[in-house]
Amino acid sequence: MNKATNATNVIGLNDSHIHYFNEGLGIHKDMVAAFLQMQQAAAKDGFDLKIASGYRSFARQLAIFNAKLAGVRPILDANNQPIDCANLSATEKISRILLFSALPGGSRHHWGTDIDVYDPNLLAGKPLQLEPWEYHAQGPFAPLSQWLDENMGSFGFYRPYDKYRGGVAIEPWHLSYQPIAALCIEQLSIELLHDCIEQSDILNKEEILAMLDSIYQRFIINVGSP
Repeated sequence: MNKATNATNVIGLNDSHIHYFNEGLGIHKDMVAAFLQMQQAAAKDGFDLKIASGYRSFARQLAIFNAKLAGVRPILDANNQPIDCANLSATEKISRILLFSALPGGSRHHWGTDIDVYDPNLLAGKPLQLEPWEYHAQGPFAPLSQWLDENMGSFGFYRPYDKYRGGVAIEPWHLSYQPIAALCIEQLSIELLHDCIEQSDILNKEEILAMLDSIYQRFIINVGSP
């Protein structure tokens, strides 16, 4: 990747690297073949592998983050229960949000290399929630999760949030395409992220900038390996 031309791709300000399947769903154009091959392999084994969420722009991530900071959207704890934020400081609130929602500019979904996957046929008519229990033993997606464990590496995919490491919560639905994601994380420097946040309309900007080094270490690069 050319650093001079693709920094805006990495922080979600430019979608020139994205292939759109439809208006609401896109992934990195150089990942399309690998995903389709994995999808076809899954189909042969009886799974309808679908993407619930792919590329997400900076503007979309900012709207989510600001809504949580403003109290318009709930902030959830590790058990997916709403938190009473009345007595939380701005710094505490930001840390709680980062458990499930990436900092705008620091989301792997900006890259188009990261996708949330599921199989609609396994839901049996129930709504998709994207919660860990759905992918664990006895959950509706347990068979799909096992298939992914055994096969996704062959197509270049892995789970960056395979377990809780003190930063982002476990996300068994979240797959990353390592060949391109590795290049993106190299480009996502603290300096790039700082400039992006400084020029944005994010709430609690001063607190976020003061926390940025720890956010970068704890929530952005603190992930699993293929």
